[in-house]
Amino acid sequence: MTNVLNSAISSTVNSNNIVWHKTAVAHAERRAMHGHNPCVLWYTGLSGSGKSTIANAVDRLLFERGCHTYLLDGDNVRHGLNRDLGFDTASRVENIRRISEVSRLMLDAGLIVGTAFISPFLADRALARSLIGDNFIEVFIDTPLAECEKRDPKGLYQKARAGDIKHFTGISSPYEAPPAPEVHIRTTELSIAEAAALVLNALELRQIIAPAQTE
Repeated sequence: MTNVLNSAISSTVNSNNIVWHKTAVAHAERRAMHGHNPCVLWYTGLSGSGKSTIANAVDRLLFERGCHTYLLDGDNVRHGLNRDLGFDTASRVENIRRISEVSRLMLDAGLIVGTAFISPFLADRALARSLIGDNFIEVFIDTPLAECEKRDPKGLYQKARAGDIKHFTGISSPYEAPPAPEVHIRTTELSIAEAAALVLNALELRQIIAPAQTE
């Protein structure tokens, strides 16, 4: 895994002819205009765990509070930016690297960014955290494999069990659970609304957003 990570990082173009240009609008100005601090909510969990569902519920609540947000969903991104990537280990690493870089740009724009990806490997998420920095908030959508297979909204587990899908997380490829996520959501114990409320509470505690006003 380390070699794959090093390969992904070293593939970045190095040239004396490339210079980082400072923008006329500073990050602090964008943050002040939005009225909240930026962060990346990194949702991770098995396929069918509820990542996209909970991420969308959080995004809707933030939007209704007037926050400036964007949600990067794993399937959606593979329709465009990452359409050239497969699901082997090297492709998964590159998938996460690209998403991390896009998230970092959105973070610089002052947004609250949600990313809903399986991102199964600890090393991948560590790379994402190192690229994004202190504004990285890992949200572990903790759903037992048996429950994910029971849900199986896309029929993927059935195909994986039949051998029709290779490198499928939880079946033929491992999922490495976060040992200390900033937010730990056990979906079998919570409703979608309760799970989303936990994420917003974490954002309030970290002063990313202001507490909700009560009438």
